[in-house]
Amino acid sequence: MKVFTTGQVAKICKVAPRTVSKWFDSGRLKGYRIPGSQDRRIPREYLIKFLKEHGMPLGDLEDEAMAKVLIVSQDQILIENLKRELPAERSFKLSVAASGFEAGIQAESFHPDSIVVDFSIGRTEALQICQNLRRNTEYSETILIALLPDDGNTAGIDRSTINETFKKPFDAALLAERLRTLIGGRKELVR
Repeated sequence: MKVFTTGQVAKICKVAPRTVSKWFDSGRLKGYRIPGSQDRRIPREYLIKFLKEHGMPLGDLEDEAMAKVLIVSQDQILIENLKRELPAERSFKLSVAASGFEAGIQAESFHPDSIVVDFSIGRTEALQICQNLRRNTEYSETILIALLPDDGNTAGIDRSTINETFKKPFDAALLAERLRTLIGGRKELVR
């Protein structure tokens, strides 16, 4: 468990260390004192909860505290369902791309933990996205989930490039929980 000093918290929050001490002493920011001294320590998860509760930006903590998911789809209903099931309050940060080209640009700047590829954008394009991601060593650990059409045709899909598949229609809540489990196994998410 990572812990922060009041000085480190002050830098993260862009406030004076005295302000952090006041938050701590009033009980609004949880933590503990080091025995035998007045030094305060704030565990990472308490700091993240505090920042979220008060609508403060997570800053550098965002990458380690949020499950970043890139959705590659043109299906607005699917996108809205996933946005509803993967809200920021539950440690998800989403980005959406409508094409393979857009997915490449988004992946480069967003650095997602998981990419959900909807094969309804076109089977060839979706397969190309999966293959390109796996060829790039930067994305070798990225969790790749394919949303397959319910036409029973899974021929030509290289399962070695994909971590999980879901057949459409599917339960968005189930996908959300699976993403939380898969990403949570790699980094400590805070609800």
